Amino acid sequence: MSLPDLSLYTNEIECALRQTLRRGDAGNAPLYGMMQYHLGWLDRDLRPHQGRLGKRLRPVLCLLACQACGGDWHRALPAACAIELLHNFTLIHDDIEDNSTLRHERATVWNVWGLAQGVNTGDAMWSLSRMSVLSLGAKGFAPETVLSVARLLAETSLALCEGQYLDISFETRDDVTLDEYLRMIEGKTAALLSASLRAGALLGGASEVQLAAWGQVGRELGLAFQIIDDILGIWGDPAVTGKSAASDILEGKKTLPILQALAWEAQQPGQPLAALYAGGSLDQSKVPWVLECLERADSLSFAQNQAALHHEAMRRALASIGGTEPAVSTLRALTASLLERRY
Repeated sequence: MSLPDLSLYTNEIECALRQTLRRGDAGNAPLYGMMQYHLGWLDRDLRPHQGRLGKRLRPVLCLLACQACGGDWHRALPAACAIELLHNFTLIHDDIEDNSTLRHERATVWNVWGLAQGVNTGDAMWSLSRMSVLSLGAKGFAPETVLSVARLLAETSLALCEGQYLDISFETRDDVTLDEYLRMIEGKTAALLSASLRAGALLGGASEVQLAAWGQVGRELGLAFQIIDDILGIWGDPAVTGKSAASDILEGKKTLPILQALAWEAQQPGQPLAALYAGGSLDQSKVPWVLECLERADSLSFAQNQAALHHEAMRRALASIGGTEPAVSTLRALTASLLERRY
C-alpha cells in the first residue's frame, strides 16, 4: 500500500522548517547551512540543492492528530517543526555515535565538517526545536498548554537518549533479552511517534483519556514499525530497501529476529549462532548459514506475528478515539501504509 497524499501538510511543514532555519549573520550562517544540508536543501558547498527529503512522518502525525481532535492544524505547525528538528538532531548525533559516513547516499554532517561541528550542529538543531515549541504562544495557545507540549518533548528527548544508550550497550553484550530489546525500541523509535500524536492531540483540545489513547496509538505504531524494519534488514529486497541484502546480519546487529533465534538456540544442543554473534560483524560467507539458523528457529514468522500484534493493538486504540474527518481516515491510511511494507 502506498502512502496517502500528504502534500497539504508536508508543504506547510517544509515552509515552516525553512523559516525556522533562516537565521544567522555572515559569521555563523554556515552553522545553519550545515543543518540545511542535513535536511536535503543544500549541497556540501552550501549551495541550493534538491536532495532526498524525509517523509516528515512525525510532524505529519502531529498535525493529523490535532485536526482529528477538532483543532486547527495550521496553529500546530510550530510543534510539528519542533518534532522534526528533534528527530533530525538525533539523526545527526546517531551518525556520529554509529560512525556512519553516509545517510541517504550522501556524506553525513560530521563526515563533511568534522566531529566537533557535527556535535555542535546537532546541539543547535535541538535548541531550535525548543525555541519552536515556545513560539506556540504566538499562535494563541495558553501558557499552560505550551508548557505541557514543552515538557512532553523534553521527556521524549530523555527517552530517546535512554533508548540510544541501550542500543549502544547491546553492541558489546551477549546476553540481551527480547524484553530488553523491546524496551530499547520503545525509547528509540516508539517514544517520538507517541509524543508526535500526543502533542498534536493536546493542541487540538483532547481530554486526558484521549491523550492516553493517542499515546498508545503512537507506542504500538512505533513498535510495529521497528519490528518491520528488523524484518526488512534481513529479508528485505535491496531494490525496495536501498540496502544490501541481509544488511543487519553483516553489521552484526542484534535485532528482534536474531534475539529470538538466539533464545531458541539456547534450548538446543550447542550454541553456534551465539558464538558467531559474540564476534561482532560478520562477513558475507556467513550470511547463508545465519539465514539457515533463522529458518530453523522460525524467526521470520515470530517477527511477523509480533508486528501484527502491535499493529492490531494500534488499530484498536485508534478506533477507540474516533475523531474528525478527513484526518482520521488519512491517519488510518498512513499507518496502514507504514505497517504493510513489502519485503
